[in-house]
Amino acid sequence: MKKQTFILGIVLISVIILACNYKNPGKQDWTHFVRIAGHGLNIGNISNIIKDAEETHLFGIEVDNDIPGRYESFLNPEKKLEAIRVMAEEAHKINNCAFVYIAGLECITANADKSEHSFFKDHPDWVQRDIYGRPAVFGGGTAFWISEGDEDIWISPYAAEWRKIFMERVRQIAGTGIDGIYVDIPYWMTHFDGWENTWASFDDYTVAEFEKRTGLNAKTDLKLGDFKDANFRKWVDFRISTITEFMKEIDENAKSVNPDCKTIAEIYPGLGEDAVRVGADVYQLYEVVDAVAHEYSEGAYMTSDREPLDWLSYMIGMLTFRSFAENKASWMLSYSWDGEKNIEPAEAMKNLAMSQIMAGTNFWDARGHVMSGSNNIKMRETIFSWIAEHEKIFYSARTPIAPVGVYFSPKTRNYFTSKFAESFFGIMHLLIQSHLEFRIVTPRTLEKFNGKLLILPDIRCLSDREIALLKKIIKKGNKLVYSGQTAKYNFNLDKYKSSPIAEIAAIRTGSVLFLNDDPGRSYMKVCRKEFNQAAHNGDFENMQFEKRRNAFVSILSDSLDFVPDVKIAASPFVLSQICNVAGKTYVFFANFKGLYGRKNAVQIPEKNVTVELFAAKDTRVKFLPFLGSPVEIKSTWKDGKVFCTIPKIEKGGVLWVE
Repeated sequence: MKKQTFILGIVLISVIILACNYKNPGKQDWTHFVRIAGHGLNIGNISNIIKDAEETHLFGIEVDNDIPGRYESFLNPEKKLEAIRVMAEEAHKINNCAFVYIAGLECITANADKSEHSFFKDHPDWVQRDIYGRPAVFGGGTAFWISEGDEDIWISPYAAEWRKIFMERVRQIAGTGIDGIYVDIPYWMTHFDGWENTWASFDDYTVAEFEKRTGLNAKTDLKLGDFKDANFRKWVDFRISTITEFMKEIDENAKSVNPDCKTIAEIYPGLGEDAVRVGADVYQLYEVVDAVAHEYSEGAYMTSDREPLDWLSYMIGMLTFRSFAENKASWMLSYSWDGEKNIEPAEAMKNLAMSQIMAGTNFWDARGHVMSGSNNIKMRETIFSWIAEHEKIFYSARTPIAPVGVYFSPKTRNYFTSKFAESFFGIMHLLIQSHLEFRIVTPRTLEKFNGKLLILPDIRCLSDREIALLKKIIKKGNKLVYSGQTAKYNFNLDKYKSSPIAEIAAIRTGSVLFLNDDPGRSYMKVCRKEFNQAAHNGDFENMQFEKRRNAFVSILSDSLDFVPDVKIAASPFVLSQICNVAGKTYVFFANFKGLYGRKNAVQIPEKNVTVELFAAKDTRVKFLPFLGSPVEIKSTWKDGKVFCTIPKIEKGGVLWVE
């Protein structure tokens, strides 16, 4: 009997590989092509889930029967494991893939107020605590998913007995043949009311591990919240490393049983201070998981509430995630509409889907603010069907042509969060509103950067390795722009005795430019005053932000002789991402002109967008409007360049040459 089970397991894993590679052959695995909707899972509703997937063009089916996040199934997982096994089999029968939700460091005991046993009653020492010893235990009403009478606890990742059982559950889940394990918010408890400034956890297990690694007592040797304190910075780094190591161990345990089982981390912090506080840094997490599901919002939680400047910042966030991911997938668990009277749900969904696919991320819109359902099932079907038809355009690898690089420094973000974020987002806004090709560069990709110039937006912390790589970039003939207090400190926040930037500038005269007013930060200040009002009606020529934007572009061209390979003329309310896809030049457009939070979700069309790029004489230009069909755009050729005009961009679209 055991031998038969083993043989069946091998056959099942073979079926998984065929099912999840057949539909989307090539280097990119199934995680790159998902079109997601969530479902509660039990053995009785699997046929309904399969029906929903087939009727609405889902690929990558999310199911939720959380085993480790519910105390009852954490102890006795057999029934839920069987449902996961059947779900995997049924998904593979229709040539689809399925992944299952589990909680990371959270566990709920149902009806704990009436039960002799609960997680906390049985294991109080496993729970995270603040510095005063207060346990991370919560009841109904603390969050919308915690019912009255339930007990919600947040667990120390260093509680060894719990972690051993948890990893056993991960292996059991992977052994069902499921294609992915989706781990929800693996955080230190700092995101519920009253816990934001705790910098938890100070439970005995965590304190002991920190002392083992650093020789420091976390309860007595730190100045909590003081980034000038070297010991607190060690605590910050330790907390981030802990969450990264936890997710790495989950991935290793899953793949030890099923090498094809993907690990996906759900993370809501974006690029700023919140990532440091909860300890979940997506830059580091992308190295240890197969994909990240970003529960990311910018400016407004619901996209129906979002203003045009928020939309562009949201795009910057997604494009930054894509740079962190490199060759991995980025999923967006997002929320388009939740009852806003003046906004049609279908229009809000279209705006969300358009923004996400133009950024190269995977669309996932849920009903209201949960993970399942849809605000308009017919529109979801339309969107998913269209994405499936054109998925190679949106999810093939996008490589740079001749970009302006913008450096993202995780270490600077960790220690100077607000100042760095403002500078980074401001520089990105200047570039995207000017329709220049850009590339977000990180410590992992710095060595491979081959753009014309690289901008360091107030990068206060630079390591010796980064400085050496910047010298190589200058020696290759590229140029450098920096602002603020760039290169003032090393990673220990020791001030450099001599300026590393001066050393870099000495390599080649005219190769380095300092912008002393921190243009990113000052540009964001002006945009917050003017941009949305201008975008509501589409007028911008006489606005202060437009004058500053033009001045910035002039500095690049006049001082550094910068000339872009691709030139685009459009309003600053349109984002254009220029890149190479499968050997062809592509431009992905997203239009936010006319949008007005809570009032209007229908764009003012952007008309007569001109594009100029290098191309062969016999080049043909195609344009695919969002939710439309490809059309050929009239073009002319002269002196090695093709010139064309897109008559109208409504919500968004893609232009390419062939």
